[in-house]
Parts: sequence; C-alpha cells; structure tokens
Amino acid sequence: MTGSHGQHRKFFAGRRLALLGSVAVLGSALAFGPMGYGHFTESAHAATTSQTTQQGPNGFADLVSKVKPAVISVRVQLDETPDVSMLSRNGENEDMPNDFRGTPFERFFQQFGEGNGQQMQHQRHQLITGVGSGFFISADGYAVTNNHVVDHAKTVQVTTDDGKTYTAKVIGTDPKTDLALIKVEGGSDFTFVNLETQRPRIGDWVVAVGNPYGLGGTVTAGIISAEGRDIGSGPYDNYLQIDAPINKGNSGGPTFDTNGNVVGVNTAIYSPSGGSIGIGFDIPAATVKNVIAQLKDKGVVTRGWLGVQVQPVSAGIAESLGLKNASGALVDEAKPDTPAAKAGIQAGDVITAVNGNTIKDSRALAREISGMGPGSSAKLDILRKGEQKTITVTLATMPGEHQKQANADTGSEDNGSVPGVPHLGLSVAPASEVAGAGAKGVVITGVDPEGPAAEHGLQSGDVILDVAGQSVGSVSELRSALSDAKSGGKHDVLMRVKSANNTHYVAVPIG
Repeated sequence: MTGSHGQHRKFFAGRRLALLGSVAVLGSALAFGPMGYGHFTESAHAATTSQTTQQGPNGFADLVSKVKPAVISVRVQLDETPDVSMLSRNGENEDMPNDFRGTPFERFFQQFGEGNGQQMQHQRHQLITGVGSGFFISADGYAVTNNHVVDHAKTVQVTTDDGKTYTAKVIGTDPKTDLALIKVEGGSDFTFVNLETQRPRIGDWVVAVGNPYGLGGTVTAGIISAEGRDIGSGPYDNYLQIDAPINKGNSGGPTFDTNGNVVGVNTAIYSPSGGSIGIGFDIPAATVKNVIAQLKDKGVVTRGWLGVQVQPVSAGIAESLGLKNASGALVDEAKPDTPAAKAGIQAGDVITAVNGNTIKDSRALAREISGMGPGSSAKLDILRKGEQKTITVTLATMPGEHQKQANADTGSEDNGSVPGVPHLGLSVAPASEVAGAGAKGVVITGVDPEGPAAEHGLQSGDVILDVAGQSVGSVSELRSALSDAKSGGKHDVLMRVKSANNTHYVAVPIG
C-alpha cells in the first residue's frame, strides 16, 4: 500500500490560500533566452542577446550529468496504526448517523462500516510506504533529505541514479526546519555535491532534481522567483521560492545553481490541486549547512535562546513609539531568570539589530538568535523610550518548552477602549478585585460588541498592565494615561496586555 507520507507537502495555510489562490497562472513555458516585451532597437537587442550568451546557459545537459548521480530516491516503510477514536468502548461506530440507530441499518453499519471493531483490529499494524528524494553530501554516504520524509520510519532504503539500492539509517532530524541527515551503508565512493556558500539572487537559474511520484531521477529547470518567504509552516520560515516544477516525491531533493552547488532543499509546494503549478519552496543552503553540521556532530540541533516574548512592530505601534518605520521586534516580556532579563532587556524595548544585522520583525529575531549557539555573545541594538542603546547578552540553550514555541510571532494589531474616553467600548476593574486576575493591572470585564475593542480582538478577562509605559492599577489611572496620550497629540497609544499566559502589546487608537 502506498501512502502520501514522505511525498511533497502541500501548502494550504489558512488565510494565505485565498490570497495566493487568486493569482492567475500565466503559463509554464521555459525559454533559455530573453523573453522581452515591447520594442527594442536592433543594437539593444544584439546587446541583450550577447549578454545572455555570456551569462545564461544554452542548456543544462552538462550540469545535469555532473550532479544527477548524487541525487537519490528515498523509500521508507512506516508502521501506521489506524485511528480507533471513532469507536466507543462497546465497539459501536460513533460516526453512524443517529437516524439509523435502532433500525435494521444499524446492523449494516456495525458489520460493514469503516469503524467496525474487528476490521480495525486486523488493520492495526499495516505498513505504509512513502517516497521522497535526497542527495549525498559526502563520499562515505551521508545524505540530506526532509524530516517529513523519514519521520517515524521503520526502514529507510535509497536508490541511486545507477539503480543500486542501499539500506540507510537516520542520523538525526530537525522538525523545526524539516531537515534530516541519513547515512547510507555499503559504499565509500558515492558521488556527492556541495552546498552553495553564496546567497543566490532573485532571477538566478536553478535546476531541481528528484523523485516525483516515484518515477526516479527527474530534472526540471526555472529561476529563483522570490526569497524570504514565510508560509506559516514553522518559526524559522525563510524559504526560497522557485518556479522550477516540483511535485509529490520531490521532498528532500536538491535545487542546484548553474555551478552545480545546492542552493536549496525542496520542502513544500503551493498547490490547490496537488500537482505543481510552478510555486515551490526551498530551505536555503545556509540553513541546511548549519542544521546538518549539528546533526552530524551531535544528532540533534541546539539553538541559542534569549528568553523574550516578542511581536512585530505594526504601523500603529510605530506611530505610538515615534518610530519612522514599522520594523523591529517589540519585547512584550523578558522572562524571569533568562539571558534577556539578566542583561537588562525590558518590556517595551524594540530590538532593531543583532550583531549589526537589521531585525525586520519578530520572526527575523527568532531566526537570528536560533542560528547562534548556546553560550554565544550577542550585541542587541534596542530602542528604549526614544533612546538608542546597545546591550550585550550571553545566550542560553533553548529549553524544550520554549523550543516548541520558538519565539513564534504572537503579535496582531488588536485595539481597545475603556469607559470615560470617547470612542472606546470597554468596562474594567482593578485586577486585585477580580479573583484569579493577579495583583497588577486592570481587568477587562466587558466588551461592547459594536465597539472598536470587539472589532480588534480585546476580550473579557484580558488584563491591561500599562499604558504608554505607565503602570495602571485602577480605572482612574487608565483614564488618566489615555487622556495624557491624547492631549499629547497621539493618535495611538501603546498598551501592554496579558491574555491567558501570554503578554503582548496593542496599539489602541485614541484620536
């Protein structure tokens, strides 16, 4: 039985589906020369043709013959147990429509329905076969593939380009980046390829090689069409987008530049139908190099940890803080006894750079910090109440719980209001007077469903901790802080709000 496990992941990330699904596909023809539109003079056309001859390939045959022997097909077997949660304790099929209970059809469902207990018992330990791709990175058989290709595999076999089959073992996996390192047994002179050390450019030619639909070595070509893509698959999303067609089974396969170096590992596609429409996503070579080196050395990946809860800087937050640009990572909270807290980082700080590298948003901060090893020293450029500061912090090892959260993007631009201030729709009470709310801040006890608070997501039970950097513990303090911000010409004021176990900032419109 052939299952879909290990075949190419499809990208259907919620709200992105509507956006991306509305983009028209204009064609998939591939040309190896310039595809110009409009009018060109003869000399301009000649110059363009000459430049293409020098910079672009006339074909990929030489490149393919060089790299294709390093690409492998990966086949795994998994022991998959069917979900028996649909069965009640007495063996009834809980999915059976209520209209049929107590009728002759009930016996039919019990005998032939998919939830029949005896049938499920016989299917409990069926073996599922999955297929994917990979590539050798050393002559002694180390190879890269996707984590989702080999995840929970009982056995792993690879087939090389010359048709030989070998047994492989999993050395280590990293679900956060969907990478895995395997070791092929039985050889010491495998053809291998190198990871590119230079960052590719948008528009560079690329060639993808893999095992789509289990067909074996298949080659497609295209260009890098975008970079820095966040598709919502994990905390460190930073994908290359390529338009070389890749399909189910290409997972874990390499994408090459014209020098024969790997620029990315195929990991996901956007596909309303399940087949390629020319939008694929690759893990960049720089990420692969870092992760694979750790897997080879230790079998696991350890990441640096700062210990902050952060969110992006929205336009409203930027305005309230007096920032020219909506960029950086706003610190909601520095967790106690963490590197951040020990270094003096405070709630309300905006981290703008790490070791001189500009931080665009909270996800960029997570990627930058996670790419550094525990014990590393990091210089953080921060903005605190309008003043620029530099703080040096020594990173710790990311704990398991925090690694799951991985400084994920927790922010959204939620806005709210309180009684006594125009155009606001909340009722509040001191937290000390509400059971379970703690001793600090004011608790939102009611939300006007027609007001801006409800529109922007504030809910009953949220605790407002401070407004414009001032701690608030009563309704009067909250009103006073909002009034001061409004009289100061602010259109938005920054509130620090605690929801459940998370603390975040919201830019509240007060104009």
